[in-house]
Amino acid sequence: MDTYASVVVIGGGVMGTSIAYHLAAAGVRDVLLVERDELAAGSTSKAAGGVRAQFSDELNIRLGARSLEAFARFGQDIGHDIGLRRVGYLFLLSTPEEVASFEASIRLQNALGVPSRLVDPAEARRLSPLIRTEGLLAAAFSPDDGHCTPEAVVHGYAAAARRHGAQILRHTAVTGIETRCGAITAVTTPLGRISTGTVICAAGAWSRAVGAMAGVDLPVQPLRRQIAVTEPVPGLPPGLPMTIDFTSTLYFHAEGPGLLVGMSDPDERPGFATDPHDRWIPRLAAAMQHRAPSLLDLRRTGGWAGLYEVTPDHNALIGEATSVSRFLYATGFSGHGFLQGPAVGEVVRDLYLGRVPFVDVTPLSAGRFAADAPRPEVNRV
Repeated sequence: MDTYASVVVIGGGVMGTSIAYHLAAAGVRDVLLVERDELAAGSTSKAAGGVRAQFSDELNIRLGARSLEAFARFGQDIGHDIGLRRVGYLFLLSTPEEVASFEASIRLQNALGVPSRLVDPAEARRLSPLIRTEGLLAAAFSPDDGHCTPEAVVHGYAAAARRHGAQILRHTAVTGIETRCGAITAVTTPLGRISTGTVICAAGAWSRAVGAMAGVDLPVQPLRRQIAVTEPVPGLPPGLPMTIDFTSTLYFHAEGPGLLVGMSDPDERPGFATDPHDRWIPRLAAAMQHRAPSLLDLRRTGGWAGLYEVTPDHNALIGEATSVSRFLYATGFSGHGFLQGPAVGEVVRDLYLGRVPFVDVTPLSAGRFAADAPRPEVNRV
């Protein structure tokens, strides 16, 4: 393998491959992406695949909207089919507080060009016929949102990055980051030492350990989340939106002829365990009984567990370390990393090149916690 790279990207998920592609396409030479397993083997392959711009935080709205544009052009620009289905996101709201919060978010989203709107329970049922509207006050819907195939996005970006000259090393763990006089000098791996002056951490749930190698604190914790897949659903509407009961966090969208179903589990504790278990099923069944009882009749045919990369305020870490030169990072997305991958790839490219990104991500610096300036995201699942 080569023993020099101008920039080493650590992590072969959507964030790492997007960053590698955007760097290489901008003419950066000797870009090297290092992945300890297969591409997309970490959190990306376990994602639900939702893509949206319905957020409460202006930065997340801009990153989501920019990424939606990139997903829509993916086949044309990258040359890869990602199975994009722009069927919308439908957030079901059951309390006056939720309605007020989403009304404020919708005003901000609309001001930024996102065509979201508040709908009544009857329209919510028309959009998502599997739900029950009892106790439902309203719903938030944006037709531009939807879902696509995470692995396809990763492999599309990886292939495009290679075409532009980037190299990708799979099954290669980063074991250390060498520094001298406050600057990065090399990355070490079992295959040898790679001289470099720049490291970009896109290691998802494993980012804290990567940051520690360079003396950078990235407050990211891994948290297991589970997904179930059902048998085919007779008469499944072709335009079924990603439907989320915001109170319980139950969500579902079409997955082939069946449904992909997920929900947060407040009993989960931080850790790297990804073995599936059934302890979440009673809570899932209760949420289904309340909001979508017909789902209880469906047989579970598959599922998996993956890791969220959670920060204290459930918002991303994007920026460049001040304690060492040059260590950049894009991690801690707390469940909305896949959908922001295209835009964040652009942002990190511009940070590396010294350009002004299309959006100022300074408030997402990892230093915000030491400065007691958290930036919480409300519209999260």
